[in-house]
Amino acid sequence: MLSLVIITSLLAFTSSKPCETEGSNRELLLSLNKDLLRSLESLDGLPNPSVHLALRLSNYHNLAKENEHLNRLKSDLHTDIQSSLMNSQSVTGLLALYSLALKSSCYDLNTITFSVNDKSETLLTHLKKQMEQEKEHIAFSHRPLTNYYQYSLGVLALCVSSIRVNNHVSHKLIKAVENENFKHGDTESVDTYAMAGMALQCVKDSGSYVHSAAELDAALSLIKQKLLASRRSDGHIGNEFSTGLAVQALVAMGSEVAECAASMEAMRTAARGNIYHNPMAISQTLPALHKKSYLSVKNKECLNEDDTLVLEPRDPVVVLPSKTKVKVMVEVVTSSRATALYSVDVPKGSSLLEALELLKGKNVGFTFEIESSLWGPFLSAVNDEQARQSDRRYWHLASDGTALTQGISDFKIEEAQKITIKNTSY
Repeated sequence: MLSLVIITSLLAFTSSKPCETEGSNRELLLSLNKDLLRSLESLDGLPNPSVHLALRLSNYHNLAKENEHLNRLKSDLHTDIQSSLMNSQSVTGLLALYSLALKSSCYDLNTITFSVNDKSETLLTHLKKQMEQEKEHIAFSHRPLTNYYQYSLGVLALCVSSIRVNNHVSHKLIKAVENENFKHGDTESVDTYAMAGMALQCVKDSGSYVHSAAELDAALSLIKQKLLASRRSDGHIGNEFSTGLAVQALVAMGSEVAECAASMEAMRTAARGNIYHNPMAISQTLPALHKKSYLSVKNKECLNEDDTLVLEPRDPVVVLPSKTKVKVMVEVVTSSRATALYSVDVPKGSSLLEALELLKGKNVGFTFEIESSLWGPFLSAVNDEQARQSDRRYWHLASDGTALTQGISDFKIEEAQKITIKNTSY
């Protein structure tokens, strides 16, 4: 029965409909590629290894700019990871993305080292140690130190670097799939299923898993079923921001993806509507539109690459604040379920972050703190209460009861609404 469901869903996934011309699709790919290259010009925050990975998996290149970014990764990001390791922080996902980015540039990972407690060890050695710590944490608490998305990313990064993944590490991921443990709150995480699919497909391809081959195949089949069952009527899988990784995973797991498949068209429509203006979102979508996946890094050869991508100079765009104001109600729900309600008028088109800054400036008792991430700033504390990953908590954001799929700097306030900020466990 499961096979029938998968086969039927695959037929739906690959079925095509009228779509844009090949030339138009190519122009869109070039446009997204250039958007990523322009994002490198901002020196705010740390260089993003996911952006580098997407640029390297593209068919089109500006090798000079890519090399500049590679050097920033090896200096700025490397220093940040070094500091985290020295402070015994879990950085599984960042280490994994860093190694994938370096490998996508055919860089010798054995030359990248970190020094902790006067002991110098390679990046991949540190990643293996992080994975062992994650595995042990699952053994006694039934969840990783970080989360299963980062855990999957760690398995994938080791595997594509031809490092044999500990069978117990792989087994923990297979069991998590089997037990359907990939949830964010009450919602299944399409992103996590996608990353786990790429990771376990790599493990299968490597032939290194000596436990039951049947359970590995069953896990991959269940992941494929979950992804396909999450496809919406508009073609997106999960939502606009999880579709790229989902398509990557389906490609990695051997699904045929037609050029005009519904999910490909959904990503193109979203891209043309400027939904993917966040570099992180583009970085996960662009490989999928090229019908590639992070698994492609395993056999990447940096030879005879197209180096014709040129960034045309652009006049700076000055956005004047809107004279139209909209009322935003902000509800804060603490971990004890105490609530506080605030009101603020903001210019139409403001980001949620700008709205929260205006509310904070009114001195009505509302305060917040933010931390940086590869996706941009996120709320870490509201009204002096924290929601930390180490405590398995986060600030859940909703607009008129609908969960936000964008971060606070990306979500735009276009009309009057109620924003709920709720301290939530996971």
